[in-house]
Amino acid sequence: MAGDPTATYLRGHSSAALVSACLLLSAMLPAGSAGLSRRARIDALRNPPVTHILIDTISNPPAPAPTIQALADPSVLRPERMPPPLHTKGNRIVGPDGKLVRLRGVNIASLEWTDSGENVARSLEVAIAEWGCNIVRIPLNQDRWFGRSPTQTDGGETYRAIVDSLVVAAAQRGAYILLDLHWSDLGAWGQFIGQHRMPDPGSLLFWQDLGQRYANHPAVLMGVYNEPHDISWEVWRNGGVLEEAVRPSERHDPRKPLKRIRTTVRYRAVGHQELYDAIRAAGATENIIVLGGLDWAYDLAGLLDGYSIRGENLLYDTHVYPNKDWKPELSWENAFLTPSRMLPVLVGEWGGSASRDGEPGFVEKFVQCLRDHENLSWTAWDLHPAAGPTLIRNWDYEPTELGRIVMDELRSSGQ
Repeated sequence: MAGDPTATYLRGHSSAALVSACLLLSAMLPAGSAGLSRRARIDALRNPPVTHILIDTISNPPAPAPTIQALADPSVLRPERMPPPLHTKGNRIVGPDGKLVRLRGVNIASLEWTDSGENVARSLEVAIAEWGCNIVRIPLNQDRWFGRSPTQTDGGETYRAIVDSLVVAAAQRGAYILLDLHWSDLGAWGQFIGQHRMPDPGSLLFWQDLGQRYANHPAVLMGVYNEPHDISWEVWRNGGVLEEAVRPSERHDPRKPLKRIRTTVRYRAVGHQELYDAIRAAGATENIIVLGGLDWAYDLAGLLDGYSIRGENLLYDTHVYPNKDWKPELSWENAFLTPSRMLPVLVGEWGGSASRDGEPGFVEKFVQCLRDHENLSWTAWDLHPAAGPTLIRNWDYEPTELGRIVMDELRSSGQ
């Protein structure tokens, strides 16, 4: 609102500056409305002009995350029994003998939104031993990895130990584990923790640390960033400067006049090529690296237009849900099937409604699509009773209708 004296533009992320802006706004409104009618004065108090706050984490970066010391004995992450190492060749994942390996499994959410996860160890055991998964996808949080969640007091030690235990548990059972960076923070440690358009400089530190910690572990795949969205392929590949609106940190008190504050964060989006290079430079020269496309990781078409990543052992990730193919250019064929004929593709998330009244629903159609394309690996969403579309109804692991279909598909694969 250029020219409006009540529109305060702030740079930085000082809470003191925010408080001052609010006080200034409340002081200015009554004086500015002195000549108005009683109704107009009330409306002015209840609907003040918008105060814009710009938090610039590029010019004013928060304190860096602490450096995590490498494990004194990395062998503790490598049990005697481990699955064979994988690599990509052409549009396929292959084992040491060069034969096709098809990864099929489930997501196990909650380490993105909690410090210790919700039944993650038990879920991993159920997924592999009872459902027949040969891979599990584990969403992670860069702030919690470094102990920067407001609820953590141990510098992330417990969180990292949980992730380590999941890596070991999967490897001991001969299965693979995809560690996926799900939530980031717009370059402000502990402040805007959630799902964003692109990774930020903290994501780079996260992958430098994990790249070293799980370097060349045969069971570990590394998922660079969950769901990039609302960006160009140029930014996706090479990074850039982005701005995102963030939600107010406090709920409005209905007894007080409205505070119309719109907060925007400007941050450096780190490109996927830079993240790939950082993981390799950290020592993880052999792990498969997984990269999600545009449109919340659905659209991979741009990879065939020159935006694929320079490197080896790359696996591209698509997330397929019923709301995606609503126009021709977003059809399954265009979004991921055509790219999958040239590049190795994982369906990192999928799920939705099953048939009704005998008419095949999304799930049946998509399962048939997966059957028809044997080079597509997949992990269904999600083995948690509250992370929809859910595969289980409760923590007794009673499958939902979707869960039953996924379970039957896993068991019929002969894994």
